[in-house]
Amino acid sequence: MSDRPLRADARRNHERIVEAATRVFAEAGAAASIEEVARRAGVGSATLYRRFPTRGALFEAVYSEQVDQLLAPHPEDPDTPAEALEAWLARFVDFIIGKRAFAEEMAHDTELVYEARRRIYGKADPLLAAAQETGAIRTDVSADDILRMLSGIGLADYPQDGQLERVVSICLEGLRVH
Repeated sequence: MSDRPLRADARRNHERIVEAATRVFAEAGAAASIEEVARRAGVGSATLYRRFPTRGALFEAVYSEQVDQLLAPHPEDPDTPAEALEAWLARFVDFIIGKRAFAEEMAHDTELVYEARRRIYGKADPLLAAAQETGAIRTDVSADDILRMLSGIGLADYPQDGQLERVVSICLEGLRVH
């Protein structure tokens, strides 16, 4: 694909395809029908394949969009550093849950994944440092500790309603200084 800017209609098609693919992959996993993505996006299969010539290219576009959304500022972020960290970590868990389909489909040692990881840690590190500086969060944990812990939690299956939320709450409580 070219690096030149897309025409307005092509950009809209791109956005609709990525949005539809996000929903379809979340519902059906990695085996989701590409034709269903095109149908929900309101475009023909040829348009979808012109923008995303392979299933992998579509997965990468969805993954990139999800990383961008995770890192975007949220107007509802709380004022205190500890609350801001916890709010962002809750979004991180949602991001990880959305990656279940990608774990099957995408290679984990690509430049795209390495860059996303760098960007995610670039967000997590200062959030954690600010919360630790206030004395609200333990100083013996790193962003890497927390992100790995929450990644494992987000990728696990939970047989009970509400269990995921309880497990995340227990972990976040364990980060607080009492």
